[in-house]
Amino acid sequence: MSIFEIPQDITDYLAELDAFIEAEIKPIEARDDNIRFFDHRREFARTDMDNDGLPTKDWEDLLDEMRKVADAAGHYRFSLPEEFGGRNGSHLAMACIREHLAALGLGLHNDLQNENSIVGNLVQPLMVRDFGTEEQRREMIPAMLEGRMRWTFGLTEEDHGSDATWMDTTAVRQDKDGKPGWLINGNKMWTTGSHKASHCMVFARHSGEDGSAKGIGCFLVPYSDPGVKIGQYLWTFNMPTDHPKVRFDDVWIPEDAILGDLDNGLACAQHFVHENRIRQAASSLGAAQYCINESIAYAKQRKPFGKPLATNQAIQFPLVELHTEAAMLRQLIYSVAAQMDTMPKPEVARRLSDKISMCNYRANRLVCDAADRAMQVHGGIGYSRHKPFEHIYRHHRRYRITEGSEEIQMRKVAGLMFGFIGG
Repeated sequence: MSIFEIPQDITDYLAELDAFIEAEIKPIEARDDNIRFFDHRREFARTDMDNDGLPTKDWEDLLDEMRKVADAAGHYRFSLPEEFGGRNGSHLAMACIREHLAALGLGLHNDLQNENSIVGNLVQPLMVRDFGTEEQRREMIPAMLEGRMRWTFGLTEEDHGSDATWMDTTAVRQDKDGKPGWLINGNKMWTTGSHKASHCMVFARHSGEDGSAKGIGCFLVPYSDPGVKIGQYLWTFNMPTDHPKVRFDDVWIPEDAILGDLDNGLACAQHFVHENRIRQAASSLGAAQYCINESIAYAKQRKPFGKPLATNQAIQFPLVELHTEAAMLRQLIYSVAAQMDTMPKPEVARRLSDKISMCNYRANRLVCDAADRAMQVHGGIGYSRHKPFEHIYRHHRRYRITEGSEEIQMRKVAGLMFGFIGG
């Protein structure tokens, strides 16, 4: 159901993606028993239980192949500017695409467990474009797009999560062999992708007081330094895991290994927060609609006691409520994304931040409710791994914590509603 008028070029592109999936991606998914990564065996096919729970090589190789095929077809970089081989994809287009692909269900085309999709959410090249020096842009952006440089995000610490202006990790000026630089000490956790990354974006305090955003820099630390120690990989509700703790013990980096303003490094962390939140909301909406649609179809064909489940209001009404909320969220997500396309980033932060938070926390909660209801409608088979609902629930449940917990999102909305922060 859609009332918002989606531009024809976006509708045409969704059809183009569907055709590409059928022609190029589905055959790869069906080859060599690759379906094991998506059927009831998925968690065990993807996870190397004897290697810290990391993703298996076969699984990551398959994802690499998917990305290369999508990139060769001109889809993977869709959201990037033309200068990086993209199509200047709009915020509205990305929201529509993310919802559309998630609503197709599990598959190689869009496996959000590790944020892999035929249309990539490629924010780091844009961070380098907007915050990097000319030399950094020239060297790093091509390496990122070709997969030769991979960054992790080091903001959260063992003792500090949402309170980003409080951190134990420090950077102290120190020369080495006559060269100016920085000595990094501290810890980070949830540094997703550390097992394959070349660098970590380490946010560290070099001056200022705890609680102040000023005095925190974004330091580019190579994993190859002997002072970087990857610790425990944290096993999660949704496996495999690539989310370890990392320590930095007397890690020296040169003075130019900094991204953005030395005193305002958190601006790098916040650079794409609104884009990520609206896209995450769209993905959750799509997965929720998938759960609703599958439940409706099953209720029509399943006939306990001689009549379809669909004749029971106990089945109908909960799905009506979910379907209604999905329809309302769709209008809000699309309209907010369209508004984002009409204004620069500072204006988005000032005028739309609360609306984006509304989209994010409600959509992430909706998909959990929809997956839970789908299990209930499907009964025992819905609870089993032979249906995708438990996987959808386990994956999307983390969205209620990551990218700003739903409490953080609600605090943003409340702050504007009650006048605690300026509008």
